[in-house]
Amino acid sequence: MLVDLTAVALIATTVWVAFFVRDTIMLLAEPGQKVESSGHGLAEDLGNAGDAASNVPFVGDVLKKPLQSAADASAGFADAGASFQETVTQVANVTTTALIVVLVLLILVLWLPPRLLWIRRSLIVRRLADAPGGADLLALRTLAGPPADLVKLPTPPGGFADAWRRGDQEVIAILSAAALAHTGLLP
Repeated sequence: MLVDLTAVALIATTVWVAFFVRDTIMLLAEPGQKVESSGHGLAEDLGNAGDAASNVPFVGDVLKKPLQSAADASAGFADAGASFQETVTQVANVTTTALIVVLVLLILVLWLPPRLLWIRRSLIVRRLADAPGGADLLALRTLAGPPADLVKLPTPPGGFADAWRRGDQEVIAILSAAALAHTGLLP
């Protein structure tokens, strides 16, 4: 269960880090916002100046043309700023998605196969424990397994193998419980 909680925590951390990276990348869009805002403001001011210049008698149209051209160029700056922001947003979104997908897949690849293997083994051991004569087989599994499992148990007179051969139900139950505990299942 600790490994499962660790995997979930790693996935949550991965998502948090990906969104933190996204927010950091989005800071790069601020200059684009300033260019867009400045471009719109300049275009509006030049447009207003052109409109005011057109009211000058005799030369109004001549004065309005360069101001209107400058206003159009300023609108181009605003469009460039907006385009820059869109590009930064796309880069941030792709980076965030890639981080989440790659890192979560890596975590799942490292966590899921051992977890599925444990589930398969625990189902087999649980079925074996519930089957007739299953406790005997689990006890034999403990006897044939690592000696460290037996060292932790109180040794019966004559040893575990002798008690198992005699069919000592108390020893068989102890050995069977040890096999369940070794698999991660509580007896």
